[in-house]
Amino acid sequence: MVVARPDEVQLTRAQARRIALAAQGFADPAHRARNASDAGAERRVTLGHLSRVLDRIGLLQIDSVNVLTRAHRLPLFSRVGPYDDELLTRATARRPRRLVEYWAHEASFVPPETHRLLRWRMQRVDEEGWGMIRRAGENRAMLEAVRAEVDAHGPLTAVELERRLAEDGFTGERQGNGYAWNWSDAKRALEYLFFVGEVTSAGRTAQFERRYDLTARVLPPAVADAPDPPPEEAFRELVGIAARAHGIATEQCLRDYFRLRPAQARPAIAELVAAGELLPARVAGWSRPAYLHRDARRPRRVDARALLVPFDPLVFERTRTEALFGFRYRIEIYVPREKRVHGYYVLPFLLGERLVARVDLKADRAAGVLRVPGAFGEREQEGWDEERVAVALAAELRLMAGWLGLGGVAIGERGDLAPALRRALEPAIAVPVDPSP
Repeated sequence: MVVARPDEVQLTRAQARRIALAAQGFADPAHRARNASDAGAERRVTLGHLSRVLDRIGLLQIDSVNVLTRAHRLPLFSRVGPYDDELLTRATARRPRRLVEYWAHEASFVPPETHRLLRWRMQRVDEEGWGMIRRAGENRAMLEAVRAEVDAHGPLTAVELERRLAEDGFTGERQGNGYAWNWSDAKRALEYLFFVGEVTSAGRTAQFERRYDLTARVLPPAVADAPDPPPEEAFRELVGIAARAHGIATEQCLRDYFRLRPAQARPAIAELVAAGELLPARVAGWSRPAYLHRDARRPRRVDARALLVPFDPLVFERTRTEALFGFRYRIEIYVPREKRVHGYYVLPFLLGERLVARVDLKADRAAGVLRVPGAFGEREQEGWDEERVAVALAAELRLMAGWLGLGGVAIGERGDLAPALRRALEPAIAVPVDPSP
């Protein structure tokens, strides 16, 4: 039996869920407007809309899978609706940059000010870096050659760098790590210098290759020239960002946002509690203590509608997703096809305050359609209504297809929700065979 402390804020799971959704921007006017715009209202998303989302969520996780679209594009679409990709290009690749890349919650776009808060990680490559990165730091000759080329000719992709080094007679080996990348010595050196903060991405090519340049040339001067914050101050600031993005969170949630260790996060949480920024809380049904951010909104109702990429900060911590929504979520990209339960690239569907369905999605650019090989209803969710879910999901799929430049939505045969979704989308395109990878 969990005994409540007298100073704890007591919350129901429904209240915690609404707080979390509001903290992530799903109760904002911009989100309500996105869902009205597909009914015919004229609307233009601006860089200001995107900036407000980024101020809320703090980061965009990057992933290389492109079966639907690049992962970092979708959290913005989920919150504000269709936007011009040029806005994100301006934010990530043009001065003054609003987003830069680093290892935050995995590889991520973060504001330059947050990049500065991660300098402690850059200085602890022997503790924080994985083996391949650490070993690359031992090849001093290659590091010096790569530094010199980037300094003289950056921004450069890894391929362009390798070509320049070869022209100068500087060659290295290309070795796989047994399960993932087949990186050359030059690429490994680049990634080492990226980890320690000497170089960063000045933007991406159309093929999503990083264009590496000196970090001092990419960051705004005020950030590049600012002194390194003490690690304890950085931990406190990072936990504060995570707390605002969550609204309500356990220690595990707060640590996971920027991949902090317990010894780094716990003193920071204690300091924020002492300062009154975090309020001790207890959520009904949660076994762990929680923390409520003092500025967190507590809406009485949230009327959201969005498809969520697997790397969306609302759901990327799977334990939290299950605790908030009663929704068990596992990505099956690396599961053999015959063993997948729901599909290759499955997105939860948020409607109102609940995750009511999940759909396997694929952008078939050659055919010009958004394919839905499988659609599955979360029928145990309170108040679940098949027709309501199918109609709302059909509207969301049409909105996404239009944003991706696809001419229609093609419904497959897999999943209990597929027939109702097909009716809601009529005239939809039938897909008798599951075309997902």
